[in-house]
Amino acid sequence: MDLNKETVRIQNLELLAKQVVEGFITGLHKSPYHGFSVEFAEHRQYNSGESTRNIDWKLFARTGRLYVKRFEEETNLRCQLLLDVSSSMFYPNQDENKIKYGVVGAASIMHLLRKQRDAVGLTLFHNSVINHLPAKSSASHHAQLLTELSNSYNHKSVQKTTNVAAVLHEIAERIHKRSLVVIFSDMFDGDNEEALFDALQHLKFNKHEVVLFHIMDHQSEKEFSFADRPYTFEDLESGEKVKLFPSEVKEAYTKQFESFYANLKNKCAQYKIDFVNCDINKPLDQVLLPFLVKRHKMRA
Repeated sequence: MDLNKETVRIQNLELLAKQVVEGFITGLHKSPYHGFSVEFAEHRQYNSGESTRNIDWKLFARTGRLYVKRFEEETNLRCQLLLDVSSSMFYPNQDENKIKYGVVGAASIMHLLRKQRDAVGLTLFHNSVINHLPAKSSASHHAQLLTELSNSYNHKSVQKTTNVAAVLHEIAERIHKRSLVVIFSDMFDGDNEEALFDALQHLKFNKHEVVLFHIMDHQSEKEFSFADRPYTFEDLESGEKVKLFPSEVKEAYTKQFESFYANLKNKCAQYKIDFVNCDINKPLDQVLLPFLVKRHKMRA
């Protein structure tokens, strides 16, 4: 391993996470949800006459409003981040794919929680749990999580199927009760939808709060938008290949996908799980709000 390259990759990931979070917080100050951002980012509005020592001048430059940094409050929130590193997550290409979206999303949430000294853990999985780091709040632990996230790209080397249901059952029993569980996955788990829904219900039965970031490339995976010419489609998890014209299967594919998508959303609503629709072609900071709302409710 080239330690210099590894260090640069981790630093780049941390910088990218900070940029996402800063853009997200700035956006919230311009939206009806500014109350959440003020509390979560350890800020409160400046009151005329008080000391200016803790005013966040950088935030003032971005928003035109005066906010005071808050340092005294600590929380005992435990958050477990679950990242799917199965082969389908490396779609559609090496530069822009679902795994990158998930990695940056997880790093951004880690950065948000670190500002409040909350405990964060990380679980990487495909057809089983491959690495599980329990929630902690130390700086050394945060650095270790960044390293694991940065290394998650290395799991592309071999075909890996997904068994989300089995992993969720294991995590439901393994982590501290009443944790916040944040899942980054395309939720492709074979044809056994009921097993997947049972696993989501298991998390809620064990008193965990759950946010699901459902990551997809909407143009190709949801809309099946391809030029009408011959393609060779490959299942990234099984290696199976098939040659065809997209128009031959588009209607059947989109019908089956929409059925799965609707069922997943409905089950999440039924179990009071926050379902976040993530298109990898859209900015990540636009989808962080449901996580922030969930965390706010847990602290209330």
